[in-house]
Amino acid sequence: MAAGVGSRYGGLKQVEPVGPGGELVMDYAVWHAARAGVERAVFVIRRDLERDFHALRGSRYARLLEVAYAFQELDDVPPGFAVPPERQKPWGTAHAILAARERVTAPFIAINADDFYGAAAFQAMASFLRAKRDAAATPDAPGERASGRETPETYAMVAYELAKTLSPHGQVARGICEMGEDGTLRSIAEHTAVERDGDGVRGVAPDGGVRRLTGREPVSMNFWGFRPGLFAHLEERFARFLAERGCDPGAELYLPAVVDELVAERKATVRVLHTPDAWFGVTYREDRDEVMARIRALVESGAYPARLWT
Repeated sequence: MAAGVGSRYGGLKQVEPVGPGGELVMDYAVWHAARAGVERAVFVIRRDLERDFHALRGSRYARLLEVAYAFQELDDVPPGFAVPPERQKPWGTAHAILAARERVTAPFIAINADDFYGAAAFQAMASFLRAKRDAAATPDAPGERASGRETPETYAMVAYELAKTLSPHGQVARGICEMGEDGTLRSIAEHTAVERDGDGVRGVAPDGGVRRLTGREPVSMNFWGFRPGLFAHLEERFARFLAERGCDPGAELYLPAVVDELVAERKATVRVLHTPDAWFGVTYREDRDEVMARIRALVESGAYPARLWT
């Protein structure tokens, strides 16, 4: 997902160099993905950026994997709905993924373009998706589906520790997860105004109340593994969202909220994957120096070449 406007950052943070060779955070994501066996990358961008994006980045990525584009546009709404004249911003991350429905026909990883997730996250998710693909190709055992009940979709997400995803330069929003003993996601709730508070963390829960947190809670940083069946769910939820909140010019449909509903309704199960790598990203302009320092340290340790592209 690369169509965001970076409002808190003050510009298009997706195109800010952070690596010693002028690399973008997105460059590392593509590099990780290709090495994990991902065969195709679909970039969700604005239509007017396609030519420049491909010239500056897409053509370079095409050396590693197939490149395609999808466009998140305000008027991409179901029949019977109209875009309010005052609406200026995109419809949210769920709509961004839905924009790629004509470009994605296989199990896929969905990520933000401006987050550094680490190589292990891509390896773990690719292994999960390959295993689920291979299992899906195995014929059902006799009577396995005899009940006629809908079989839940099986997805996955990579979780990170809350305290390690905060910015010292301002508040952030985080999807805080509750997990079952079997390692699956029980719920995910978007908390806003999340920040350090003494020895812990505090944030505003969905009900508007301030919640004290330990900082050890697992959070979603929008690193998901899905199957194409997700798109039907997104279409249904987006139509419902427009019917209920489409007139609100600032309302957005968030991908974690859709996943949370699907889990609650037992239409999906989500395996929570963990990684030893740290997440880091640029939320505020002041975060960029730290991201650059951390990438430089990884390069100096030998984890990455000094230049990803030659």
